Amino acid sequence: MAAKKWWINRNAILLSLSAFFADMGYQAILAGFPVFLVFVLKAPAYLLGIAYAISYGGGAVFGYIGGRLGDALGKRKAAIAGNIFILLMPLTGFAASAMQSIALFTTGWWSRNFRSPPRRAMLSDAASKGERGRAFGMLHAFDVGGGAIAVLYLLILLHLKFGIGTIFILTAIPIAISTLCLLPVTVGRKKAPAAPVVKGKSEIQESARANRRTLKGVLLATALFGFSFYSLGFPVLTIAQEAHSSPLGILSYLIYLAVSAAAGYIIGINARRIGMIRGLSILGYMLAAFASLLIGLAYALGMGIAVSYIAVALMGVALGSIETFEPTIISFISSRREMSKKMGYLTSSRSIGLFIANAGMGILYALSPFYSYLYAFVVSLAAAVILMRMGGEFKA
Repeated sequence: MAAKKWWINRNAILLSLSAFFADMGYQAILAGFPVFLVFVLKAPAYLLGIAYAISYGGGAVFGYIGGRLGDALGKRKAAIAGNIFILLMPLTGFAASAMQSIALFTTGWWSRNFRSPPRRAMLSDAASKGERGRAFGMLHAFDVGGGAIAVLYLLILLHLKFGIGTIFILTAIPIAISTLCLLPVTVGRKKAPAAPVVKGKSEIQESARANRRTLKGVLLATALFGFSFYSLGFPVLTIAQEAHSSPLGILSYLIYLAVSAAAGYIIGINARRIGMIRGLSILGYMLAAFASLLIGLAYALGMGIAVSYIAVALMGVALGSIETFEPTIISFISSRREMSKKMGYLTSSRSIGLFIANAGMGILYALSPFYSYLYAFVVSLAAAVILMRMGGEFKA
């Protein structure tokens, strides 16, 4: 029996490379945006929460639209169009005021959300059912692996005394390369039909009901988890304030992404063995809850930035699990005809919660960082419990 290719096929690697270069660009902006907004433009911390809330909340609408248009007009066209407009984010470096920076950051982020559902649907087309866990794990590994490189060069260029706004402008280069990687992708062609599996009517109906229950459970838990899933800009700010050093705060983002990339790939390979719902509940939402609690305790009790870095690493494992299991589950319980739309539902469910999460985090953070992380712990834990009760299990 021939060994499986780690890269699955040409289309899967092109999609993963597109993710790699996109994150190599805009993750530098995500990591540096809290510093740029609060320390360079002198905006109050609550405005950071509002900026994230608008970005992620509006992203719910654009994720839904991108998913619908992906099915109606073509996944590839929708993904390329969205990817092109991510180039608005680097223009944040030209901003002379907080409002300008938030507007540019937000519109670029909305474009990123617009292209995510069709791109995930393209990857589902590119991989067989048996390979999808590995495919989404690989996508996540390339995705945040590029982000880790972005944070690394951000730190190096800051050390070399480059202005953070100048660095933001330079990120346009990898983002443009990301779009070029999508152009040769050819997924979506019809394959020869497999031999039909004969099922009784009751079995088909029960399978459809189970899939609907799973979809509702995953979308509800995803939305609820979104209410706790703050931008990592908050831990960056917390650690920077605690250590009195912006680079040490940004370093936490590098740890987060590097750990998440490795976790996503490893978990993707073992997704079926772990169990989709169980893995998403425990390794995803529940681990994220306790990581948030640890960040809050580290700050409140003065446990040092080393403990905060450990908490951020655990958050990275949680993200790797979530970004692998969520789209894999949706790909199994969706028809190919509605794949992009269902991926859009997933993006929208998360973004709706993110609007509240980041607005709430900004307000609570102004009172005390510990209160904001305690809130995230409670809500994320509730998402894990709901998913375990509603998600059920399905045959992958």
